[in-house]
Amino acid sequence: MSTLTAPSLRKNGKQWHTPRTAFRPTRSLTSYTKRLSTQKSTAATKSKEREMKAEKEEERQRRITTIRERREKKAEKERYEKMAEKMHAKRVERVRRREKRNKLLKS
Repeated sequence: MSTLTAPSLRKNGKQWHTPRTAFRPTRSLTSYTKRLSTQKSTAATKSKEREMKAEKEEERQRRITTIRERREKKAEKERYEKMAEKMHAKRVERVRRREKRNKLLKS
């Protein structure tokens, strides 16, 4: 049997594969200070990401509340207009003031 003389030729015929090397674990070869510095940097980036996400969520919630308040005001206005069609204007104002008082008492 012939042995391999050139490193580019493989015995099994899979010359397109890269030649394999021995498995040598390198995980524990980094120094403690280097690992500490990488951990600090990742912790800093994660805290920054959390902060940015919190700001984004605050902005989203603020937009949602403004939209909700706007819709509530519009619905209330339409309801009072519907009442004004049926009732006298002074009575509608009385009802509006009474509901406003009750809303303030509840909150």
